[in-house]
Amino acid sequence: MKKSSFAAMILGTIGGILFALGMCMALIPEWNAFRPGVIMGVIGAVVLLIMVLVWRRMENKAPVHVSGKTLGTVLLGIAGALLLGVGMCLTIVWSNMILGIVIGIVGIVVLLCLIPLTKGLQ
Repeated sequence: MKKSSFAAMILGTIGGILFALGMCMALIPEWNAFRPGVIMGVIGAVVLLIMVLVWRRMENKAPVHVSGKTLGTVLLGIAGALLLGVGMCLTIVWSNMILGIVIGIVGIVVLLCLIPLTKGLQ
């Protein structure tokens, strides 16, 4: 394993755990930890951003250039993740099975559209 992959794995794991725990703290009302959860989630997001920067630097890759395609790809990924999450919430939390499954499948299809968008078709 290369050093860059190992560093990305460690930082990604730490950032992911901090982010996930922060979101749980913020969104589960029984815990009464909204403000500390938001703080921990932000710290996790910052660690994940640092992970991307460190990995790109160790791999001698150019910085990410913000273009229209990059922005569109990010927005499509956010929309797909939100649709998938809303579908899961409709199914699990609000017991609206049919609508939840349909919206979740639409979210999965949107996320699958990211593959040809970023890699291209050959």
